[in-house]
Amino acid sequence: MLDGKTVLVIGVGPGLGKEIARAAHRDGANVFLAARREDNLRSAADEIDPTGEQVGYHATDITDADQLAQLVAAVDARFGALDGLAICASFDAGMGGIEATSDKQWRDTFEVNVFATAATVRAALPLMKRNGGSIVFVGSQQWIYPARDVQQLAYGSSKGAGVSMMYALAPELGAYKIRVNTVVPSWMWGPNVGMYVDWQSGVQGRPKEEIRAELDAKFALGEMATDRDVADAVGFFLSDRARSITGQALLVNAGELAR
Repeated sequence: MLDGKTVLVIGVGPGLGKEIARAAHRDGANVFLAARREDNLRSAADEIDPTGEQVGYHATDITDADQLAQLVAAVDARFGALDGLAICASFDAGMGGIEATSDKQWRDTFEVNVFATAATVRAALPLMKRNGGSIVFVGSQQWIYPARDVQQLAYGSSKGAGVSMMYALAPELGAYKIRVNTVVPSWMWGPNVGMYVDWQSGVQGRPKEEIRAELDAKFALGEMATDRDVADAVGFFLSDRARSITGQALLVNAGELAR
């Protein structure tokens, strides 16, 4: 459903970003990968498309305007178009509530999740204006339903700001036939949650299967979504099957929260 399109995925690491890139390639797109570490990008590119025919990459720190300009130029040079932009890059290291979150954690979180996200959209616009297309933010359910057991006040607040940005961008960029939507996951089974389960198993002295089962019990479908499930939702928004959908935040949470 992405045949003939070029998709840029920002934030390709071992988890969701790589799954978004993999899904886009599976569905026929040329895929360009971006993240800070070139070795991770090279590994992901080789895994997604060993031929190299439909994949490219460029190491980029999206907090740096010059590097963003170089990234967009690299996409244009390689594929000559940009039809879809998926922004998965995120800073979520700040843990805690209002008393535990430092000023630096607040600033670092908003620097990536809000300011750099806006800068990425701005940098991509000249190329996307040529043909129109789709921009997809990856949000977090922390924005609307903060977890009680894992406090991430700064992260959840920044993701709420991202949704507000999407609401404002949708009518502004609609004039160029560019759609803007947000996929909002909760817990996702993948490398990051896998590490959390391993950690809790060690701390609590219980089997990993028990920890995973307790997490899955929160969801109406009896199990959390996977990174691939969320990536498929992103792919839908990137495709022409969502050509009349913009300014929407879609929960992909296996029924943990209905809204």
